[in-house]
Amino acid sequence: MLRDALLLQMGYNATLVALGAASLGVAAGATGTFLFLRKRSLVSDAISHATLPGIGLAFLVMVALGGDGRWLPGLLAGSALSALAGLLCVTWLTRHTRLAEDAAIGAVLSVFFGAGIVILTVIQTLSSGRQAGLETFLLGSTAGMLFSDALTLAIGGTLVLALALLLRRPMIQVAFDPGYAETAGTSVSRTDFLTMALVMAITVVGLKIVGLIMIVALLIIPAVTARFWTNRAEYVVALAGLFGGLAGYVGAAISATAPALPTGPIIVLIGFVLFVVSLLVAPGRGVLAAALRYRRFQRRVHLRQGLISLAQGQPVYERLTRRLLRREGFLRADNVITDAGRARAAKILRDEARWQAVRRSDSLAPLAMQDNGMTDIASVLTADQLAEIDRRIGGPKGVTP
Repeated sequence: MLRDALLLQMGYNATLVALGAASLGVAAGATGTFLFLRKRSLVSDAISHATLPGIGLAFLVMVALGGDGRWLPGLLAGSALSALAGLLCVTWLTRHTRLAEDAAIGAVLSVFFGAGIVILTVIQTLSSGRQAGLETFLLGSTAGMLFSDALTLAIGGTLVLALALLLRRPMIQVAFDPGYAETAGTSVSRTDFLTMALVMAITVVGLKIVGLIMIVALLIIPAVTARFWTNRAEYVVALAGLFGGLAGYVGAAISATAPALPTGPIIVLIGFVLFVVSLLVAPGRGVLAAALRYRRFQRRVHLRQGLISLAQGQPVYERLTRRLLRREGFLRADNVITDAGRARAAKILRDEARWQAVRRSDSLAPLAMQDNGMTDIASVLTADQLAEIDRRIGGPKGVTP
């Protein structure tokens, strides 16, 4: 059944949900990256919770005007206005009071969310509100999604993604170096507000599928996941969009296999699975890669210290060091250094003498800061500089057996 869902063979509604969730995931992942790089991830939490009173008020207005209170574009418009009010409140509190941004976010989040719950409770007491289903905007719901709903989500997500890509350069500049961005003519405050506006837009668009509580995860988790795989901002944006789209598509497909499975939480859980996999196996920043780098560095240290001890005529007591020396052919089974071991030890001692000469040199002393005890001096000095150092310290000295 899952295979059919992944291949869009589960029916019309399931296909709409999967494609809509995928487009939302791509837009949310790419847009949330700029918020993550700016280190303002909590702002998305305030924006998402600030949408709730707008949903309730939009429902009441549409009912009062004689329309269908559940009309999705109207509900999204109300949530957008409410989210904008919350964003402006956070900005005003941060700029004009002594409150830190996290305190302002906490205040706005709690007040707007509390007001939204009160409004929804009042709506449930009305005859027209008992079957409104507005509570589904908390965790998301895709049951009975219409083509017009999916089209609204797809168009909104595409527009947000296009604007995010169009504004990516100033947003990346501000995220990494606001001071340089200001001197280069980029308005930091305006760019920050545009970033928040994009986050607000994708939050409003995603309410139908993942809900206001889960949309924060869809904004941040793909960006954090992508960060494990690359150090370039443009690639982080692209990978975050890919991971977000994958989480949305697979999560919606899994949700379609069982009616009781909520779509929003499943999408977030799939995103978390991608995060855990990246945390473990990413080649640059993953846990396993870090463990392998540490293991290799540990072996290099053991080999170096063992060879220096042998070169100075001292016994090697560490069992791991002896095992590594024997494996590399530097030590015989009877713990006698080999010719290859003497040659390597002589090179290590010579490089140590070179680094000492570099530290004593007025012109080259700053380069010694790059030595961490394992740095190859040939990667720091030029051939001419090495020749000058060798002329000062004399010819190479061998290692006695």
